[in-house]
Amino acid sequence: MLLAGDIGGTKTLLGLFEPGERRPAAIAIGEFVTLDYEALEEIIDRFLAERRVAAARLTGVSVGVAGAVTDQVAHLTNVPWLVKASTIRSRFGVERAFVLNDLEALAHAVPVLAGDELAVLQEGVRVASGNIAVIAAGTGLGESMLLNVEGRFVPGESEGGHADFAARTPRELELVAALTRIFGRAEVEHVLSGPGLVNLYQFTHDAFGAERNVQPRNMMPSKLCAGVDDVADPAELPARISAAAMERRCTACMEALEMFVSAYGAEAGNIALRTVATAGVYVGGGIAPRILPVLRTGSFIDAFRAKPPMSDLVGRIPVAVILNPQAGLLGAAVHANALHWR
Repeated sequence: MLLAGDIGGTKTLLGLFEPGERRPAAIAIGEFVTLDYEALEEIIDRFLAERRVAAARLTGVSVGVAGAVTDQVAHLTNVPWLVKASTIRSRFGVERAFVLNDLEALAHAVPVLAGDELAVLQEGVRVASGNIAVIAAGTGLGESMLLNVEGRFVPGESEGGHADFAARTPRELELVAALTRIFGRAEVEHVLSGPGLVNLYQFTHDAFGAERNVQPRNMMPSKLCAGVDDVADPAELPARISAAAMERRCTACMEALEMFVSAYGAEAGNIALRTVATAGVYVGGGIAPRILPVLRTGSFIDAFRAKPPMSDLVGRIPVAVILNPQAGLLGAAVHANALHWR
């Protein structure tokens, strides 16, 4: 029996899987609030206890975490945890236990996703010998790639979400100036993430002010838009902003979401070029499925293709949104599954 995990800044998914030839079969899945626990091992203990599964039955563990992984040790970006494969091995007596970057885990899922788990944004022409790129906006922004090595896709991790945000328009230059004044620099995640959409919301409502003031990521903005920021939990803001924009209730919210979608398409095109992703670009994370109608209006793909002199290349790359909300967990299970058969 395999144990897989998808540990994010907001929630953690754990799952038990039966090994399979390519895609392991889910037996049981549990969802937990990440910050309700002091460590990942506490969540695993509770998950196994609730399902009356002894750790001795586990043959492999793979967990994807939202943070950089070095020598099988991960410092989570937005959670005060240290996740170590060696601790998982000793605590649960499992010889094969591995820690992956969450986008690397998601990348492992891509080759096994079925048709109804994907929504096509650009049909393109898939090149079987090409590479694949993955980008996912949620609590943060993650990027990954699957390099095609002699016909086998090899996922790799990246911290591209913390790279510098590249402005393309006069309006985005104004945004970069505002973000730099507030945060010291403008990184991609400051725009393409849930908190990034809140930044765009404040920018389009002229709420950033003129003074340098580094703000906490979850800071509630001042009351700017009726029905949007009158919430108790800041985590609700991105969904409120998106809804106001998609329902055309607020022109400033509409501009914020349009800027988000265009920047998302542009960054997806950037990673497509950096990896020569002629086998496809896959858009994951929690935000894309929720704003799928807006992604399909054309501004995402227009920005994706606007890469002269490489516009023809990116115009032929297949682009799809991952609809499976548990794709990251599935990817971790696919990784554990591959190790099971070695």
